[in-house]
Amino acid sequence: MTRFSDGVVPFLFLCALVWSCSETVHCRNQTLPQSEVEALKKIWAKLGKHWDFTVNPCNRISGPVDPRDYYYIGDLLPNVTCATCQANTCHVTSISLSGQNLTGSLPDELSNLTFLQAIDLSFNYLNGIIPAAWASTPLIYLDLGANRITGRIPNELGRITTLQNLHLESNLIEGPLPQSLGNLTSLWLLNLASNNFTGTLPESLGNLKNITYFTIGGNPITGKIPSFIGNWTQLDTLEMQGTSLEGPFPPIFSTLQNITYLVVSDLKGGDGKFPPLQNMTHLYKLVLRNMSITDELPAYIGNMTIFRYLDLSFNALTGQIPDSLKGILSGLIYLFLNNNKLTGAIPDWMLKSGIHIDISYNSFNAPNAPCYCSTGIVNMVSSYSSIDDNSMKPCLRRNNPCSGVPKNSNLFINCGGHKITIDKNEYQEDMDNQGASYYNSYGDKWALSSTGYFTYNESQPYVAKNVSPISGASNATTELYTTARLSPISLTYYGLCLLNGNYTVRLHFVEIIFTNDKTYSAVGRRFFDVSIQGEWVLRDFNIAKEANGTGRVTIQNFSAMVNSNTLEIHLQWAGKGTRNIPSYGVHGPLI
Repeated sequence: MTRFSDGVVPFLFLCALVWSCSETVHCRNQTLPQSEVEALKKIWAKLGKHWDFTVNPCNRISGPVDPRDYYYIGDLLPNVTCATCQANTCHVTSISLSGQNLTGSLPDELSNLTFLQAIDLSFNYLNGIIPAAWASTPLIYLDLGANRITGRIPNELGRITTLQNLHLESNLIEGPLPQSLGNLTSLWLLNLASNNFTGTLPESLGNLKNITYFTIGGNPITGKIPSFIGNWTQLDTLEMQGTSLEGPFPPIFSTLQNITYLVVSDLKGGDGKFPPLQNMTHLYKLVLRNMSITDELPAYIGNMTIFRYLDLSFNALTGQIPDSLKGILSGLIYLFLNNNKLTGAIPDWMLKSGIHIDISYNSFNAPNAPCYCSTGIVNMVSSYSSIDDNSMKPCLRRNNPCSGVPKNSNLFINCGGHKITIDKNEYQEDMDNQGASYYNSYGDKWALSSTGYFTYNESQPYVAKNVSPISGASNATTELYTTARLSPISLTYYGLCLLNGNYTVRLHFVEIIFTNDKTYSAVGRRFFDVSIQGEWVLRDFNIAKEANGTGRVTIQNFSAMVNSNTLEIHLQWAGKGTRNIPSYGVHGPLI
């Protein structure tokens, strides 16, 4: 399984399951100490593995472990790597068992391998706590990502001062982060995303002067954004999506001149100002989403010409789009300015740029409004809210996208699926596989708007198909649940030209991407919010939890008042849940 982490190339220690150590020319006649063989037997038993130990399990000679060697996962087999050979004896230095769907627990006995430098047990179904006994090992690389690990990070972990690379993403680890993490001064990568960490970020983390990659996204961490992050002058990637941290950015952030990935969303509080990023001239990806920024777009953004991805959506940005923004178009692929309060005109160069742009839900008010609502890759729905011009396309105005006489009193959509008739109700087809910056209307019946990009998974479709059997549905309705529409950030459905009055809104959900077995595909967690007519009706909604399992149907019923002939149903991701299961980028609303 290929695995990515946002901003970092994936890791793997090369491996091949060849049991006889004598088959390696440099390892001829050398053996593994019996104490390590016995330790491996206990380790395999706890991991749920049953392997033959009648021959030496050391499969190859290796040099010292280098955690900065990047390899793609997926083509190679699990391994035990032996090195540090002296006389006729070798020692285990690396164990890589990623993606083996192991169902056991984390073994204390790994601490008996006193030469062990690398552990990769990622993408399994392992449970239990991180053993404090591991603190006695000379680890450089530790990857436990995408499992079911619980408990807290043990204080003893701070004694592994050789550790350079620590992956704990997508587990169930909880509690405050220990101050002892600040002792890991050799650490250059710390991935804590998608767990249940609480409390504030400990000040001791400021000691990690070599850190280049840090992510705490998807955790209910609280407190102000700490100023000690400004001491991480080597920092390349900083990701803090979906936390409970509070803004604003401390002024010292302007010293982070080496940063290329800055991804922050859903901050609490703040001063409304655009953060001081003018010294970050090497930015490749910038996300400042839903941070209550009320400032104008700074002109200096146009000087950052190596941008690939810029997301400033769901703020309250004011003023006009500056012409200086044209400066980033040479490298830009995705630009999201939707759900702000931008005024003036939509620049002509933006419509002709050939890149994915979403400027929907703004307050443009120039008289030269476009005569269309979408170019296919530029989404402008509801982008004009303060101009009175009856000649303008209705979908450009927020208040009434209907272009005809109100005539509809019901609406049925098979999200992500073909047209189907159930109980004499015809569910409209919804098969368009677009969504990065997409709007389309289907006559005067309904319309769809979708925003977002699946990071490191551009081939991920916006229409999902089930991987688990569907339960809780009749034979007649099962087909409704075999496909769904998926969006990485924001998805809006519109019922158009409806007769005004009270309506029942029935939303059908099934978690069809995660599995219901004992594999790593079963440890994924999806959270998103739902609003109807601008009022939140679901917060941190977890389909599988609500339905008591994956592949199970749950139907959520709501009442809504339609008084302007349009019904709006909005689903939005707020940075929470897992993002790399079963592959990277599979997150966000699913209906």
